[in-house]
Amino acid sequence: MSDMHSINEAINKRAGRKLLPSIAVSLFLVALIWFALAYRAEIFTIVVAVALAFGIREIVRAFNLRGTYLSLYGLLIATFVISYATWRGGIAGLAVATAVALSLLLVELLTKGPEGFVASATATVFSLLYLPFLGGFLILLGRQSSGLEQVMSFVVLVGCNDTFGYFVGVLIGKHPLVPKISPKKSWEGLFGSLIFTVIGGVLACTYILSMQWWIGVVIGLIIVFSATCGDLIESAMKRGLALKDMGSLLPGHGGMLDRLDSVLICAPVFWLALELVQA
Repeated sequence: MSDMHSINEAINKRAGRKLLPSIAVSLFLVALIWFALAYRAEIFTIVVAVALAFGIREIVRAFNLRGTYLSLYGLLIATFVISYATWRGGIAGLAVATAVALSLLLVELLTKGPEGFVASATATVFSLLYLPFLGGFLILLGRQSSGLEQVMSFVVLVGCNDTFGYFVGVLIGKHPLVPKISPKKSWEGLFGSLIFTVIGGVLACTYILSMQWWIGVVIGLIIVFSATCGDLIESAMKRGLALKDMGSLLPGHGGMLDRLDSVLICAPVFWLALELVQA
């Protein structure tokens, strides 16, 4: 037992997060997503909206700590309205609801006066597009008749990228990918993500989505690029705001944003890829 504890502690130190709680949380989230889509797809929309709302809470708190005002209640209302509009109206609902919400949020900032307006308006636009708009593509994936298959394929791809990139990086990672932004992310981890995500893409497209295997190769490559960019964007944001984690909601992961970082960037890319293939 002491040897296992020592190994676990060594992995935690090298990876920068606790392994076992991280695995437990990941499995719970996958089970929750599967249940929501298998039982009633509307529940999946609620799950996504709630996750995005937690993300909004974290990002508002982070900006407020740096002296930039964001309207928590305004962004929360916008998140739930955009999620509902996306479920009801598809891509058009997502686009129009985001445009209307953005206009209203900027008008609300006018009531605070001109001081700090540019900083608050910029942070508001970023938060609205980064969370409810990009997150809306998850709802687009789940609202279709093949929503369960599409979302679970997406989970497989993102899971392969995160999991195998993590383990390969922990085991043999020696060369930092972008040390100034994310010192624990390595080239070895990236190659691990690349290999296993492509394999996951081939399996998902062949056995879940009933598509040709080479489509899985292409989508796998795109997912790795998008997920890596998403990780780096969130890491750069945390460093810019002088934060280690965006929150502590999820044991082993940090905050909700620490879990959503790669998902938010990958969702529109995966949705677009499927739209082009199925057109």
